[in-house]
Amino acid sequence: MLIDDVHPDRSSLRLTTVFATLADPVRMRAAQTLARVGELDCTRLQNEAGLNVSRSTFSHHQKVLREAGIIQVRVRGARRLLSLRSDDLDARFPGLLALVLSAGEENGTAAGGASVGDNG
Repeated sequence: MLIDDVHPDRSSLRLTTVFATLADPVRMRAAQTLARVGELDCTRLQNEAGLNVSRSTFSHHQKVLREAGIIQVRVRGARRLLSLRSDDLDARFPGLLALVLSAGEENGTAAGGASVGDNG
């Protein structure tokens, strides 16, 4: 089940919002990991991305990514599955997602690097 009422329509995605959202290293790392691995549940995404933040902090980052239109959330039983909205972002801003995610890797926020964040 997709949580439709919390995902913005493709036509309402805003470039400034996408840039501002991905300017945060935790959110950039989460997006890079989803681009690399594909759909993941919340806990696995946090682990795969090497994010060293509290669950409540990571939940907040997920909300910001979702409200910006960068990720979508599906509910399957008790699990929340997160995926990158690549098709919508590419349709709205062709080539932007690949450019931004690769630029983030060049600037040291690659998903395979050191932990991002703190435990607070």
